[in-house]
Amino acid sequence: MILSDKTIKKMLSNNELVIEPLADIQIQPASVDMRLGEDFLKIDENYLTSMSLTDEIKYQEFQGEEIVIPPHSFLLATTKEYIKLPANLTAFVEGRSSIGRMGLFIQNAGWVDPGFEGQITLELFNANRLAIKLKAGRRICQLVFAQMDQAAAAPYQGKYQYQENTIGSKVYQDIENK
Repeated sequence: MILSDKTIKKMLSNNELVIEPLADIQIQPASVDMRLGEDFLKIDENYLTSMSLTDEIKYQEFQGEEIVIPPHSFLLATTKEYIKLPANLTAFVEGRSSIGRMGLFIQNAGWVDPGFEGQITLELFNANRLAIKLKAGRRICQLVFAQMDQAAAAPYQGKYQYQENTIGSKVYQDIENK
């Protein structure tokens, strides 16, 4: 079941769901808009000739209130908000339609597990032929919350738990690599 604005507000007021900082304008009928943070990562293309699932990836980190994403470029960003999901709630990360219509694809693998706590790292891809300029603090994506049939037996405690700022891939830490 997807949560309504009424249920989201109730869960926020009871601290069952935490989203901080949060302004009323962000709460939509069936989602919560998330804003762009000020921390970004770009794969260090001068350092790497290729990437693999077994080696740590080197990134260039930069911060600022504005970012320009060149055409056909990939960038990692973060939400301004820090969230905390209870063990019986999951969330889908969706791009805002108005931004998607500009050719900016926004993902985070599309899913936030029950029990996750932290800022959400976003994968941004400019599919357009023109550069896209973004400002920190602008609503960039939305979380759609879904109530689970029961609380997870093992809520999320993975390698991205409690993340702050933009975090690059930790796929090299996967159990298959040990």
